[in-house]
Amino acid sequence: MLTVAEKSARKFAKETPLGRTRRARKIHRILAEVYPNAKCELDFETPFQLLIATVLSAQTTDIRVNSVTPSLFAAFPDAHALAVANLIEVEEHIRSTGFYRAKARNIVKLANELVDEYDGEVPNKLEKLVKLAGVGRKTANVVLGNAFDTPGLTVDTHMGRLARRFGWTEETDPVKAEHEIAALFPKRDLTMLSHRVIFHGRRICHSRKPACGACPLSALCPSFGIGELDPEKARAMLRFEMAPLATPAEEAASEDGQ
Repeated sequence: MLTVAEKSARKFAKETPLGRTRRARKIHRILAEVYPNAKCELDFETPFQLLIATVLSAQTTDIRVNSVTPSLFAAFPDAHALAVANLIEVEEHIRSTGFYRAKARNIVKLANELVDEYDGEVPNKLEKLVKLAGVGRKTANVVLGNAFDTPGLTVDTHMGRLARRFGWTEETDPVKAEHEIAALFPKRDLTMLSHRVIFHGRRICHSRKPACGACPLSALCPSFGIGELDPEKARAMLRFEMAPLATPAEEAASEDGQ
């Protein structure tokens, strides 16, 4: 007798490329309904702040980064100030983010590159961003999508994991995965798709044991059943790092009650 997970995998085993595209876009529509407030969860006011915050977010949470950036940016509000900063002072500001010595070196070097090459401004082109210290495609796409409104796909650990579970790609290489996932969607949707998938990965589709019994994508997911199926137990597993799960109906009810 097949398990629920095996049945889910078999259900989509012979899916055509067109079928996969249609299913991917339906998943995105549902995620848009479930996460109406999905957004970048790093606090920032300028492209420079977002760039630095995203570099600091490696191997830590957005909550942790948001706890250190106010004092960091108060002391070093722009690239010119950070470029001439005392390294030990920078380390003290970001110590709690982990790997703080390497991160401090990177962001000071990054600030110097911005000053030397772009007069302290953050470039708005992918090919220029990825040449900066500590900046890869993931960081570049975060900055482009959220600071410059240039659509881009953020393939972080959540996006990569969920895309494989959804059957959007089998790639573990982030760049190859980015291209395969992006091909399923209109380019204009890529930034919001990133936010919504990341929200879902943080709140429901966890890495070790997803809360399958509380997932709104159960009918569309080839991996449904690999996690907790009991609805009550699954609901108890939901995690809310920032904004909680909310449906449009709940949003409307909240607004009516104000």
